[in-house]
Amino acid sequence: MEKMYYSIGEVAEILGENTSLVRFWSGKFSQFIKPVRNKKGNRLFTAEDVANYKIIHHLVKERGMTLEGARKRMQDNKEGEDRTVDIMASLNRIKAQLLEIKDMIE
Repeated sequence: MEKMYYSIGEVAEILGENTSLVRFWSGKFSQFIKPVRNKKGNRLFTAEDVANYKIIHHLVKERGMTLEGARKRMQDNKEGEDRTVDIMASLNRIKAQLLEIKDMIE
């Protein structure tokens, strides 16, 4: 079962980045990431926010786009980037499984 909300630390762990970058991107991509705040004032992110973070991470860290370029790409081609990120995640899982099989054979 998927969680309703993720803390900033959980999002950072999912992305493999630090919390300050997650916080920074939250401000720069406020059109796509809309955290709610709890009574303590902590940011809580929805599954949709996490999916958008994955897209941003893919565009900026893996494809080397600028923040402005990533923002524009997300505005122009949201569905296409969603699909690319999902495909990359599937391929990485398959690669990990194949490497495990290779290690068992050797």
